[in-house]
Amino acid sequence: MTRPALLDGEARDRALSELAAMGWTHDPVRDAVSRHFRFRDFSDAFGWMTRVALEAEKLDHHPEWFNVWNRVDAVLTTHDVAGLTDLDLKLARAMTRLAGQVVPPAP
Repeated sequence: MTRPALLDGEARDRALSELAAMGWTHDPVRDAVSRHFRFRDFSDAFGWMTRVALEAEKLDHHPEWFNVWNRVDAVLTTHDVAGLTDLDLKLARAMTRLAGQVVPPAP
């Protein structure tokens, strides 16, 4: 498997803009994006995490996340290359879609 490439230039600008529109925040120090998700209760949060886990396995790209009752805090970055890649964008789209949020179509 080839290493993913860091997002740069216009592709990076478009990705960060798209992620911001979906409620993700960029951390320039870690070159990561994060988002807080809230659900009705623990069962909904855990069910969502299970659906995300299946998507993450398909991508072979896994989130850093923390769950307490109805809240899930997620961080995405590609550790292999120490920054944001298309894998992070794909997983952020999936996570947002699975949470029931409107996700703009991929360019």
